[in-house]
Amino acid sequence: MAQDNADSISDQDFARFQSLLYKIAGIYLAPSKKVLLVGRLAKRLRALGLASFADYYRLVSAPDQGAERQTMVDLLTTNETYFFREPKHFDFLRDHILPHHPRGGSFEVWSAACSSGEEAYTLAMVLAEALGNAPWAVTASDISTQVLARAQSGHYPLERSRGIPPALLKKYCLKGVREQAGTFLICRELRSRIRFMHVNLIEPLPAIGPFDVIFLRNVMIYFDQPTKRKVVENLLGRLKPGGWFIVGHSETLNGIIEPRLLTAVRPTIYRKPL
Repeated sequence: MAQDNADSISDQDFARFQSLLYKIAGIYLAPSKKVLLVGRLAKRLRALGLASFADYYRLVSAPDQGAERQTMVDLLTTNETYFFREPKHFDFLRDHILPHHPRGGSFEVWSAACSSGEEAYTLAMVLAEALGNAPWAVTASDISTQVLARAQSGHYPLERSRGIPPALLKKYCLKGVREQAGTFLICRELRSRIRFMHVNLIEPLPAIGPFDVIFLRNVMIYFDQPTKRKVVENLLGRLKPGGWFIVGHSETLNGIIEPRLLTAVRPTIYRKPL
């Protein structure tokens, strides 16, 4: 069998990383992702002075290497996202959910796989426009500490602003000047309404919620069926009766969750019975 090095990996060692990532995060790396794994981790091996992926596996699987396992997860799970992605969901929130929210209580939304924060800030803009000074809040979580740090800063390259309607861009985003030229910052008013948290969706959840709406978009594509079921059932315990559960346009809960627990209202949009 060919031995792996910092630029290649044996089938045996790839299988070990597959198993480890599945155990840690519930994410299944298909065999076609071998090139991605090598590309994402090779630089880390060099930084640590390790000669092979076998050496790195021995390191990250050691009981006292929780921080390095988190670094590995960060490197393998960073995902592409952008403001107002899949805009029909935000239209539905604005036009069909928020008008029927009883005034008085705080409206609570969970962006459960927030990546670098664009979804959470998009939600905040929609809620600010619809609810104004009424009580509302967004909880945003991800398994990657790396993208969470970026999200919490609310600071993005200017080209990332594509997708934000001009009026909202002007109202809620501050254009960088001088050394910050070419960037923009989400305004403090919105940032103060968002709580960012490190959450692993396959582990016991922290004491958060209950929520009126949970966005779990474009993350279940990385899970197998048993893990999808486990994650959704886990999150349902944090959704209010009558609350809404929204998944990505390429995802479905058909065959994953029983209709008595979540009713399909539209494709990708579900509601918990009252």
